[in-house]
Amino acid sequence: MMEIFDKGGPLLYVIAFCSVLALGIFLERLWVFARLRGQFQALAAEIGSLVEKGKRDEAEAACLRSRNPLATIFLAALKSYGKPRDQIKQEVEEAGSRQTVYVNRYLGLMSTIATLSPLLGLLGTVLGMIKAFNVIAVQGVGTPATLGGGISEALLTTAAGLSVAIPVILLHRYLSSRASLIILEMEEHSIHLVNQLSR
Repeated sequence: MMEIFDKGGPLLYVIAFCSVLALGIFLERLWVFARLRGQFQALAAEIGSLVEKGKRDEAEAACLRSRNPLATIFLAALKSYGKPRDQIKQEVEEAGSRQTVYVNRYLGLMSTIATLSPLLGLLGTVLGMIKAFNVIAVQGVGTPATLGGGISEALLTTAAGLSVAIPVILLHRYLSSRASLIILEMEEHSIHLVNQLSR
């Protein structure tokens, strides 16, 4: 493995770092999304039940105890109780827009890695070819052994860049679809609470 990295040049280390970073983001978001969706139903049922019983103070306290982004949206709705429905809905939408940033956290970085990896591979290709042509300029056509270093660097970085970019694009699309579903679920629970408070 170290021999491959030595042949690929310094950019191969950068591409490898990008792949590790993308994998870390994927696993972290996967864990966060699974935890969030598991908590939504329980929180919505608890807050809905307390609101139905008129225990809004207890509902607010429950939201303050929770670290779920849906709890922050619910808290905004509960604090707006007594206002017209449109105002409650506006408060909820503003709180929701802030929480979508948390849900989509790191996805922009993952998209950047997917875009950057093949460009790094292309840069490695250019640098490898420059190295090969420098050998030709100094030694003439030379032998395969003298040209091999530059050509090897060019091919390895290109392959590495594409090998990272393709799966990262797929993983990013998957996480984006999961994030959209979570945001939709938060909206549905929020609208239900707004309707409860507006009766």
